Amino acid sequence: MEIQQLHYFKLVATLQHMTQAAEQLNISQPALSKSIANIEQELGVPLFDRQGRSIFLNRYGALFLESVDIILAEHSKVMQEFAEITRPGYGEVSFGFIHTLGMEVVPDLMARMSERYPHMQFTLTQSTSLRLLKLLEDGDIDLCLSQKIESKLLDINWVELWTEELFVIVPENHPLAEREYIQLVEIKDDPFISIKRGNSLRQMVDTLFESVGVTTNTTFSAEEMHTVAGFVGSGLGVSLIPNIKGLDQFNVKKLRISEPACFRKIGLSWVKNRYISPAANDFKDFLIETLIKEQNK
Repeated sequence: MEIQQLHYFKLVATLQHMTQAAEQLNISQPALSKSIANIEQELGVPLFDRQGRSIFLNRYGALFLESVDIILAEHSKVMQEFAEITRPGYGEVSFGFIHTLGMEVVPDLMARMSERYPHMQFTLTQSTSLRLLKLLEDGDIDLCLSQKIESKLLDINWVELWTEELFVIVPENHPLAEREYIQLVEIKDDPFISIKRGNSLRQMVDTLFESVGVTTNTTFSAEEMHTVAGFVGSGLGVSLIPNIKGLDQFNVKKLRISEPACFRKIGLSWVKNRYISPAANDFKDFLIETLIKEQNK
């Protein structure tokens, strides 16, 4: 049974006149009669009582009309909702990003996006790269901004957008505090304040230390960067983090690393060959265009 058939039935039931209904629908009367007969055959009951050329909605037809009204109303609602979703400049985007980008980068992007597409709606998720990968695989987010993520289940597109330098931070009274550059190995004996395991930045930091033959003496693992900076500023250890917003408010010194090169790449990920809405596609193009352009300034 098709939606068109239901529209045909409703008009016939309203007019209770096959010829008039056929004229309004701009189809032949035999075609309309056949459509109604097909519905009756599928349901297994007559919907109209027929007396000569006159037809009257019977009790089965009245009961069916109640259901048809509900179905057509829901169909109209769905079509309207999806028309809004696919309308240029409208629709909803589900977007994820790693914690450090929620301090400055993403708020700035969302402010600019609201100016460009004021009717676009966003569902935002802030989490670790590993958690964002799971959400991407499950289809719970359309796009995510993070370090490069790879899936064992799906093909993931990833476009590099910019590179971030990682810095050693030490307390202001630390022996290395007056240096501009240090080698990573120089903090091998210091207590280390880290991000919790499961975070892609933690994996990168561990790998960088392994590359210079150092096993860190991790005394505390924090959920987010400001907690790390707070512990370091209180003299409880040192750390290796990106240049986060508000770092200058803590009692720390930021040191550049001469060896090894300590950088991380941030990019945009989405599932290859999976449908994304026009709104999500517009946002993807906006991110790539905006952030690559800013990186190349």
